[in-house]
Amino acid sequence: MKEPFRRFRGVAAPLPLTDINTDAIIPSAFLRSETADLARGLFARWRFDDGGRERSDFVLNRAPFRCAEILFAGENFGCGSSREAAVWALQRFGIRCVAAPSFADIFYENAFRNGLLVALIEPADLAAMIASLEAAPEDAQVEVDLESQSMIRGNAARIRFAVPEFRRTALLRGDDEIAATLREAEDIAGFIATDRARHPWLHRAIEATASEPPRSAVTE
Repeated sequence: MKEPFRRFRGVAAPLPLTDINTDAIIPSAFLRSETADLARGLFARWRFDDGGRERSDFVLNRAPFRCAEILFAGENFGCGSSREAAVWALQRFGIRCVAAPSFADIFYENAFRNGLLVALIEPADLAAMIASLEAAPEDAQVEVDLESQSMIRGNAARIRFAVPEFRRTALLRGDDEIAATLREAEDIAGFIATDRARHPWLHRAIEATASEPPRSAVTE
């Protein structure tokens, strides 16, 4: 189980770039040790120069965006390799929601499995939010409401975002993949009982195979 995700207000950072890949999100150098600081690794090549000093022009190095919990990005966010650490790095930094017009499929699923909200928004809404944040960065607070699937900044118009219903329900409940499956335990048991009656030979074969010792334990 994870902490339920319902509604929160946080600083939103604009990153209007398309095709941001997972190697940019978390460079491979930060994946070589279990103790690597994934929060520092987030966008490391963009945030720091070769000497490890912050690049002042990068959005997450500027106030108030260095405390961002929401990221507004361009299309195809999270493309490239399938590294799940891209999601972990965002979360370790403090990002709780990424909003974009589209996401790479594997990143999209990895995000939901780890409790990161990835919100699909219309390109026009993204452009309006980016312009608003860049025009008045001193007021970068955005409210994210998963129950109503909406976002609002100050007195601006509320924008809607899309999220698959079963993923939305899991986030609201705080369910991980195991908890979500266990909620269907009664239906699963009913299906197995019905299928056992229809195909007894198949279940006998499955049970016989399951009872066999591992091959490594069989002596010649």
